[in-house]
Amino acid sequence: MKRLNLDTWPRREHFHFFRGFAEPFFGLTVRVDCTEAIRDCRASGDSFFLRYLHDCLAAVNAVEAFRYRVEEDAVVVHDTIHASATIGREDGSFGFSYIPFTEDFTAFTVGARAEIARVRGRSGLEVGVAGADVIHFSALPWLDFTSLSHARSFDRPDSCPKISVGKVSERAGRLEMPVSIHVHHALMDGREVGQFVDCYRERLLTSGPDAPGTGTESSTGPER
Repeated sequence: MKRLNLDTWPRREHFHFFRGFAEPFFGLTVRVDCTEAIRDCRASGDSFFLRYLHDCLAAVNAVEAFRYRVEEDAVVVHDTIHASATIGREDGSFGFSYIPFTEDFTAFTVGARAEIARVRGRSGLEVGVAGADVIHFSALPWLDFTSLSHARSFDRPDSCPKISVGKVSERAGRLEMPVSIHVHHALMDGREVGQFVDCYRERLLTSGPDAPGTGTESSTGPER
């Protein structure tokens, strides 16, 4: 982890401007084609949830701005961003998790399954299980949403991106799902969100989770 040099950062004025907003996050929703990803998971037996979460984290880590976090009056750049995903339990509750990212999908799956089992074996939210080096991730596999907002405490410092995915549906013979992305405007603009979306889309369309790219189970429900 390192600190960004604000004196030479072209967005330094934008940083100071937007970080003072009562609501500095902006968000949008896009649709991504997941036909190949689902096909691969059906053939391999891999979890579709872990596949699209891994591809999401790979795209997040490929765009430097998604690794920026506000720390008092500074911007820190994390080396790697992981996932704090909401994990559903059989009783209808959920808990927060910390799922480490590694580029190797097999290793990532082992770690993720262990964390999912740990959360499902406990009760309560487990607030604070993750630090700032994460994205806040959730899945709503029941809803084909077109927009989404988040509950937030404005008194609590927070600059982590929030990414949510929705129900898979068929359109023109292809399988798609909505993806909601909320990011801190002091740290990035629409350009960087576009870079993330392009990378995420390319990875989902590339055969196999470990295939190079630029860039089932639900997090709040039972495996699917």
